[in-house]
Amino acid sequence: MDESPLLTQVRFLAGVGPVRAESLERLEIETVEDLLWHLPRDLVDLTEVRRVGELEPDILQTVRGEVVELADRRISGGRRMAAIVIDSGDGFLKATWFNQNWVLGRVQHGDAVLFSGKPKRRAGRWEMTHPRIQTIDADDLDAHGGLLPKYPLTDGVTMEVMRRITRDAVERFVEHIDDPIPGAWQQRFNVVGLHQALHGVHRPGSVDDYLAARRRLIFDDLLEFLLGLALRRRAWRQSGRAPSLPVSAKIDSRIRRRIPFDLTAGQERAVEEIVTDMSEDHAMHRLLQADVGAGKTAVAVYAMLVAIAAGHQAVLMAPTELLARQHWQTIEELLEGSRVERALLTGQLTAADRRNTIRRIASGEVQLVVGTHAVIQQDVQFDSLGLAVIDEQHKFGVIQRSRFTDEDQAVSPHVLVMTATPIPRSLCLTQFGDLDVTTIDDLPPGRQPVVTSVVWDEDTREKAWKFVREQVVAGRQAFVVCPRIDADEETGEGMGVEQTWRKLRENELAGLSVGLVHGRLDNDDKSSAMQDFRDGRTRVLVATTVVEVGVDVPNATVMVVNQAERFGLSQLHQLRGRIGRGTYQGYCFLMAGRRDESSTARLGVLDQHADGFSVAEADFLIRGPGDVLGVRQHGELPLRVADLIADRELLEETREIAFDLVRSGEIDGEEAGPLRRKVLERFGELMELPQTG
Repeated sequence: MDESPLLTQVRFLAGVGPVRAESLERLEIETVEDLLWHLPRDLVDLTEVRRVGELEPDILQTVRGEVVELADRRISGGRRMAAIVIDSGDGFLKATWFNQNWVLGRVQHGDAVLFSGKPKRRAGRWEMTHPRIQTIDADDLDAHGGLLPKYPLTDGVTMEVMRRITRDAVERFVEHIDDPIPGAWQQRFNVVGLHQALHGVHRPGSVDDYLAARRRLIFDDLLEFLLGLALRRRAWRQSGRAPSLPVSAKIDSRIRRRIPFDLTAGQERAVEEIVTDMSEDHAMHRLLQADVGAGKTAVAVYAMLVAIAAGHQAVLMAPTELLARQHWQTIEELLEGSRVERALLTGQLTAADRRNTIRRIASGEVQLVVGTHAVIQQDVQFDSLGLAVIDEQHKFGVIQRSRFTDEDQAVSPHVLVMTATPIPRSLCLTQFGDLDVTTIDDLPPGRQPVVTSVVWDEDTREKAWKFVREQVVAGRQAFVVCPRIDADEETGEGMGVEQTWRKLRENELAGLSVGLVHGRLDNDDKSSAMQDFRDGRTRVLVATTVVEVGVDVPNATVMVVNQAERFGLSQLHQLRGRIGRGTYQGYCFLMAGRRDESSTARLGVLDQHADGFSVAEADFLIRGPGDVLGVRQHGELPLRVADLIADRELLEETREIAFDLVRSGEIDGEEAGPLRRKVLERFGELMELPQTG
C-alpha cells in the first residue's frame, strides 16, 4: 500500500529545507498533514483600501498609490534605511524599512502598489514602518491587500513564510484529506465540506468564506469529542446490568424519618430523578450539582439508604481525609441508633484496622462505606455494591468514575457524582457531558445570602477586624483564610498562614482563642484543630483552603479571605458558603492585597451575585475553562479549535446532533464509518471506548 502524500515530510516542501523543518517541529509540524491542520488563530482583513486623507493612526490599513520616490541611505550604527514614497492622489505616504534594502528592487518609479501597515503621523506627514508591499496592475481598481491568515509562529519561521508554505500545501495536498462527514449530513448539519473548509481558513476568498470554514472545523472538533462522550455513555449503559433498586412507600417513609428536616423542592426533584434511575436495571451515571449549603449530602444519604434497603452496599468517596471525616460525622449523626452497619476507610487506619475493615466490606457485613481513594484500591472488594457516590469529582483529577465497575462482573453499581462547585453550562456539556445532570438550585428555608464586602483600604480593614472581634465576643465564630502557607517567594507579597495566625493573636484578635490548620500539619493535628473549632474550643480558625469544602460549623458567621484577588470566583463563593449555615446572618470580607482593573471587576462579581451558578458563569467568562474546575491542573479539555466561551451556541447545537446520532444508531451505520473511526482515533483511549470500527 502506497504511503499517503499527507505523510510527506515538510522538509521536502519548496522553501522549507532541513533548518526550517527543525523550527517547524517546535510547532509539532513534521508532515504535510500537520501543516494543513496548523490553523490560523485570526484573520487580518486588508480588503478596505484607503486614501492618505482617510488614514487613522495605529490601525492596520491598506493604502493604494503610485511610487514617486525611492531612497537608500546609511543611518547611525552602520545600518541602512530604504524608503519608498507613494502618492494616493490626495496626499503622500512614506514607508521605511531598516536593513531590508531588497524591497527597493521590487518596485520602480510609476508602479502602482499597496502598502498595508499601521500609519503614524510624523512631522506633518504619514509614515509606515515595515509595511507589507504588493505591486498591482494600475488598471486594477479592485485590488486590495487581501485576507491574510495569522498563524502561531516560532523562531525561524516568519508569518510570510508560514503563509506561503501553507498556501502551497493547500493547493497540492488538501484533496488527499478524507472528509469524515458524509455529503448528505453536511447539508443536514449546515456545514461546508472539509476540503472547502481548509481552503477557506488558509486561503479565504471573503470573510464569509473564512467564517464558514472555521464553523466547520469547530463543528468537527466539538462533534468528535461529544460523540466520544455519547458513545462512552452508551457503553456504560450497555456494559452489564445494574441492580434494580426500587423504592416503596414504606422504604421512603423509613428513610425520611432519618432526615431531621423537610427536603426543599430542589432536593425533592433530585431524589425523584435519582431513584427513577436507580430503579432501572442499567447503571445510573448522574451528576448532582448544588450550590454551597443546598443539601446535596442529604440527597446522597437518601440514595445510599435506598441501595441498602434493597440488600446492597453503598460507598461514598471523598477527595480528602478531612472531607471524608466530615461526611462520616454527618452520616453517623443521621444514622445514630440504626441497624445500618457502616465503616470509615481512609489511609490513616492502622494495618490491622484496615485488614479488618476490608474483610467486613468483602463479606457484606458493612453496608455503608465512607472513605477517600482508599476505597478503590485493588484489595478492596465489595460483596454487592449497589451505589457509588463520588463527591467533588473534579478534585480527583485522573480518577475515573468507572473504577467501581469490575469488567469481570455482570452487575455494575449505580454511580452518583456530586459537586458543590456549580458548573458553567458549557463545562457541563463537555467535561461531564456523559452524565445526566441534576441541579439543586434552591437553599434551605431561612438560609440568608452571605453579606459580602470587598476591603481595599486600611481604614476599612481596621473596621472589618473590629467587626470580627465583636462577632466572636458575642458568641459566634470566624474563619480567616490565606492563599498560601508561606509568603509569596517571588514577590514577597502578603503573609503566609502561620504569619497571619501569629499577627492576629498578637494584635487584631488578641485575647481570643485562635486555631491554625494547613496542609503541612500531620493528619492528627489537622483533625484536632478542626474538631476544636467545631466544638467551639477555638473561636477563630486561621487556615488555607483546606476548609474550602466539608467544614460545617453552624455557629460560624464571619469569613475573612486575605489576598482575595489570588482566588478564583467560584472558590471564593465556596469559601463564603462555609458561614451562615445556622440561624445567624453570615458576613464575608474579601481583603484585597492589590487593586487593579482585573481584581476590581472580578471581586465585584461576589458583591453582585449571591448564588453560585451566576458566580460560576461569571468566573467562566473572565478566566476561561482552564481554571474554573481545575482542568489546567488535571489536563486541558482535548479540543483542537473550539472555544467553550466563544462557541457556546454551536456547542449546544452540536451536542444535540452527537447524542441523536448515537441514540438513533446512525453512528453505527456504514455511512458513518469514517466519522466513527475518527472519534476512536482521537478519543478512544482517553475515554476508554470500545474499539470497534
